[in-house]
Amino acid sequence: MIPLWVDLLAVGIGALQGALFAAQFRDRRLDWLGVAIIGIVVGFGGGLLRDLLLDVPLAPLQSNWYVVVATAAALLGMLLERVFSRLNRFITVLDALTIGLFGAIGTTKALALGLPEVAAVFVGVLAAVGGSILRDLLLNLPIALMHVGSLYAVAAAAGSGTIAVLLALDVDVLLAGATGVAITFGVRVASVLFGWSLPEQRAITRLPKLPALPKRGQRDDAAAERGRTVTTATGVIHLHPTTSSIPIVGSEPRARRRSPIPGASQPRG
Repeated sequence: MIPLWVDLLAVGIGALQGALFAAQFRDRRLDWLGVAIIGIVVGFGGGLLRDLLLDVPLAPLQSNWYVVVATAAALLGMLLERVFSRLNRFITVLDALTIGLFGAIGTTKALALGLPEVAAVFVGVLAAVGGSILRDLLLNLPIALMHVGSLYAVAAAAGSGTIAVLLALDVDVLLAGATGVAITFGVRVASVLFGWSLPEQRAITRLPKLPALPKRGQRDDAAAERGRTVTTATGVIHLHPTTSSIPIVGSEPRARRRSPIPGASQPRG
């Protein structure tokens, strides 16, 4: 069982981050209800997608505290937006922490329900990025997950994969979860600080040309150019390509007959 306070912490941070993000778009003229909806969607999004995939009762609907915490955190983010915006990259930090928490909760819950490790990591990644996807859809923005420079899914996959490996090694679940959150947080923040990103999509424009196979006549010519060997009575002669076309006279060994004189022989013919 996921402790209630851990799930509420993830929901509250997600709702606060969603409200701070939405407050940047003053041209949308969101009212208090709009900001609250954005916060609730960001806070609930990952958990709802997680429980739908796992086919279990939706956790945000099992307690009164989820809606209360998400709404309060969203309104707090709206009211203190000017204070939080003065902190350098505060929204990015909250976003990274939200991804890590939801990824850890989704992965451990999937593993506890008996899913294999790869499937559990997939559930954790979807739980981590689900809130940001719904947020961008509600605000009619390009989905940040699908564009260069986000590394949302990569950071979530790194943390969720670490949790799956540690739990397979019988590490304590709290220690494994904290390690996964730290890795997700570190990868996401480092990608922003150092500009890490995946390569932009591209297609192969030129295929490498394979060397053409020589025809039969060309193979014979090539063999002739490499030279040939001739067997003689004294051994094998390797001919240079420039002399390989010169006919060899008397290349066949001749039979010898014995001479009446000891130590001498006379060729036949």
